[in-house]
Amino acid sequence: MAKEVKARLKMQIAGGSATPAPPVGSALGPQGVSAMEFCKQFNAATADRRGQTCPVQVTVYTDRTFDFVIKTPPASELIRKRAGIEKGASKTGTQTVGKISWAAIEEIAKIKMPDLNAHTLEAARQIIAGSARSMGLIVE
Repeated sequence: MAKEVKARLKMQIAGGSATPAPPVGSALGPQGVSAMEFCKQFNAATADRRGQTCPVQVTVYTDRTFDFVIKTPPASELIRKRAGIEKGASKTGTQTVGKISWAAIEEIAKIKMPDLNAHTLEAARQIIAGSARSMGLIVE
């Protein structure tokens, strides 16, 4: 018999370094879930992603148990690292902050493919290229 779902939570946590402090504790505490237990399991699962932002979807059940699914890092973070910029443009459309190659776009698209709403690699490339353009990068 399937467990009854109490809540579904989405958070972005640094890989391998989750602590019971906010945002983890303040999100899980009201649901009756042990934040320390979540942190132990999350840190073990993301030990190889230390330093990356890891989006996570947590499903909390009525018996105070939980499951979580770790997603790929945000596209903007991957683009920033690959392009070597600190942050995107403050005025999108008029300001450019750098350039990124189609090869780098394709590499990021392959990483993000499981989480994107795209059926082909070409569609995924277009999504990532659009994100790069909106950050003020020139795609060449």
